[in-house]
Amino acid sequence: MSENGDQTATGKPVRVLDSGALKALAHPLRVQIYDLLSQFGPQTASSLAERLGESSGATSYHLRALAKHQLIREVEGRGTARERWWERPRGAVSMTNPETVKTPAGRAVTEVVISEFYRRRDDQLQDYLRKALRGNPDDWEAMLTTSTIALTKEQFETLSESIQTLIDEASERYRDQTGPDVRRFTVRTDIFPLEALPEGASS
Repeated sequence: MSENGDQTATGKPVRVLDSGALKALAHPLRVQIYDLLSQFGPQTASSLAERLGESSGATSYHLRALAKHQLIREVEGRGTARERWWERPRGAVSMTNPETVKTPAGRAVTEVVISEFYRRRDDQLQDYLRKALRGNPDDWEAMLTTSTIALTKEQFETLSESIQTLIDEASERYRDQTGPDVRRFTVRTDIFPLEALPEGASS
């Protein structure tokens, strides 16, 4: 969901979702399906149903709705008429369309989609922390850090571009890597301004 105008920091194009695609995605189960395809690659309605605790009929219905707006596509040359495989096309996607957020309805649908994505990320992080803290400390494989920095708008943009470039380059280099020691990681970066303290409050 990273965005940098209409291209990534490495110059690759970003698909800015139109209002129709955002409306199609604005359903908790569809966000989960879309995100699973992003994180784990091609899946079938049955495999998604098993992961999500839903019926294959429900996941199949939502897959078709996502495919209608080219959010996902059928994997060519894989599967059968009864067992179709679906994938999320590669490439960066922006959920914040400048035109869509000009209307109350557009802002509402955008908020639903983004909030659900981050709720899912938060759930994944909390699940990892619970399991990791109860397990072997040597198995810890996470970087969790926060900092507060005073920046101008230009400094914020420079920092954001530098971080995004690192992520884009790593994604391109390692996206298809396989092997016994390879695990999938989710990389999340949050940079946003803080609300000013009330007048007279301690900083």
